[in-house]
Amino acid sequence: MASVPGPAPDVAGEPLPRPSLTPRELEILRLWLRSESKTATAAELGISLGTINTHLIRIRAKYAAVGRPVADKCGLLIRALQDELVSLAEL
Repeated sequence: MASVPGPAPDVAGEPLPRPSLTPRELEILRLWLRSESKTATAAELGISLGTINTHLIRIRAKYAAVGRPVADKCGLLIRALQDELVSLAEL
């Protein structure tokens, strides 16, 4: 996989702070954003719904820690697009 480019700049032109997500967190985030539900994501990966929830809680906590809190799937999608972790074509 190619290296992930830096995050999009904020309105002042400064780069947005970006959390350090693990490869597994990125995998789960990308799959969940393309999926109908957490349950479907868990089934596709062969893991429990609780594991999916734990990863998403950690991802949200990492975004909050860098000053970019997010509360729901829509917010995580926006962050992933801003940080070029996913593209509209992937969705």
